[in-house]
Amino acid sequence: MKSLSQFPKLRPLFCLLVVVLFVFIGLSACNDDDDDNGNDKVKSIEFEGINVPTTDAEKRAIMASPSVKINGKSHDIAFNTLMRSGDIIGSGVLGLIKDQNGTPVYESDGSQFISSDNDFSSLLPMGDKLFNVTHFEARPGAMYLTELSQNKATGLLTPLTTESIDFSDWGGLWVPCAGSVTPWGTHLGSEEYPPNARGVEEAQTPNDINEYYKPMLRYFGIADPFADTVTIDEIKDNFHPYLYGYPVEIAVTADGGYTVNKRMAMGRVAVELAYVMPDNKTVYISDDGENCGFFMFIADQANNLVSGTLYAAKWMQKSAENGGFADIQWISLGHATQSEIRSAANRTKFSDIFETAEPNSDGTAPAGFTSINAYDGDAAARECLKLKPGMAKIASRLETRRYAAMLGATAEFRKEEGISYDPDGKVLYVAMSEVTRGMEDNKKNGKDNDKYDKGGPNHVKLPCNECGCVYAMDIANGPAIGSDFVAQNMYAVVCGIPTEYDQTSPHVNNTCDVDNISMPDNVTFLRGYKTLIIGEDTGSGHQNDVIWSYNVEKNELTRIQTTPYGSETTSPYHYPNVNGWSYIMSTVQHPYGESDSDKLADQSDSRGYFGYIGPMPAMD
Repeated sequence: MKSLSQFPKLRPLFCLLVVVLFVFIGLSACNDDDDDNGNDKVKSIEFEGINVPTTDAEKRAIMASPSVKINGKSHDIAFNTLMRSGDIIGSGVLGLIKDQNGTPVYESDGSQFISSDNDFSSLLPMGDKLFNVTHFEARPGAMYLTELSQNKATGLLTPLTTESIDFSDWGGLWVPCAGSVTPWGTHLGSEEYPPNARGVEEAQTPNDINEYYKPMLRYFGIADPFADTVTIDEIKDNFHPYLYGYPVEIAVTADGGYTVNKRMAMGRVAVELAYVMPDNKTVYISDDGENCGFFMFIADQANNLVSGTLYAAKWMQKSAENGGFADIQWISLGHATQSEIRSAANRTKFSDIFETAEPNSDGTAPAGFTSINAYDGDAAARECLKLKPGMAKIASRLETRRYAAMLGATAEFRKEEGISYDPDGKVLYVAMSEVTRGMEDNKKNGKDNDKYDKGGPNHVKLPCNECGCVYAMDIANGPAIGSDFVAQNMYAVVCGIPTEYDQTSPHVNNTCDVDNISMPDNVTFLRGYKTLIIGEDTGSGHQNDVIWSYNVEKNELTRIQTTPYGSETTSPYHYPNVNGWSYIMSTVQHPYGESDSDKLADQSDSRGYFGYIGPMPAMD
């Protein structure tokens, strides 16, 4: 064999080829789709978008992306119905509401109450089994524990058995809304819109009790809570407002057993959901309604929500442009344990915690009282309150929003909904369904109205946007708080666009731009993908609610699911790897129930859906 030295004219070409080869190897290493452990890196995801429903048939259907491209490879997907309210699964009826004795609750027409208010749905692998905990956002509320089978070849899920979870040790379950799964594998649910303890205590007759609360009385065996025979004493003897309004943790075991805890040390608000950060100690809690707060809980120990310190956010506005920008200051509400608060919840009344007074004629609070304007479980309400001696800890957990407002925290947020986290960008995302009322400056939906700011600090002063925004919060170390996951600020990243369509337009029944979000509800981040999934809870904004894929780097929205008339897209949630498969859980709540009820042709069409977009290959 001849050596290269015998061909001197070829030496430069050979050197060039060597350089090109090394550059190619270097670029290949930089773009390698494997990490040091040989695992595929998640780099890109692109859903095939779907059109806005325009025909009656499309508006009655669940439509979803037929395919998704992950790291350049295409996969067929669909919306798969897992189960519907009223389904008989094993020996259980999914969504059948029961009382404290396990007896079915009845509707006024004598039929058993089967809820179509389906909400959060978790996937919980335990040993060699797979379980699902589902919410029914009702009064009484319900959670169901379902065992699933998973086809290992296709990823398709099938329910095997279901049973109602027993909350009788906790006074029942109240309006469970959204949720999350903790890093240690438990289901973390919620109780939204807790009853106003002041209103219940001050009620003199049954007619003074908020009508929203009365259906809960069925849990205690009062068959018809609206009957003339029901007395105010009967209501107050059974219904204790401070038992409701907490994050709810369900731990499931491999044999299908479970334990229930209301995490009372985390505070009592209109909990949309609680979301645990990667340190397994820092938890963010969203508060749904009008004139609400935003909260952060720091647990004493990782993987344990039984005790800790609670904080409330103060919005310090820097700009009103593009949905607003503010720095966030965290105000401590103090430390508490679950046992301390649970022992007080059943025996404490509002008047044990606060003294009340009327404002002075000039609008100021009397000496010694603090003026607040916070959502009280009925509506935004101006109050003058004084904390009674020794009641700070109890106030911080049983009257969390009121107490936070007294300490100077912001209680002006409107319909604060889902939370999710991008660990690569160190950004927390929070959906705000509407930028209205308390978030405006002495206005309601753009018109002069001081109801939501009078008597309060008026921290938030933004232009009205009834189509809502998704906000981002940059996360960093908070030395004074003792967490590496403290939100520093809050700013809008994507907002809906109010739009008036011409009467001849196919989109005439929409008041928000159909190619943008409307009243964002729950969100879930696809970790590593730079992609946020946004679900809607909208009425007139979009006639058919949408789930969107939003690329946070490119600021691009893709419509990936639509739902039937009058339904919500409750609680989309991403599970990146369940035995080799990935799912975006998707719930369709109360079809034809929020609007367009006149279009319901078959009563069975009104049943809620639990389902998922996928299956997709594992993406962790």
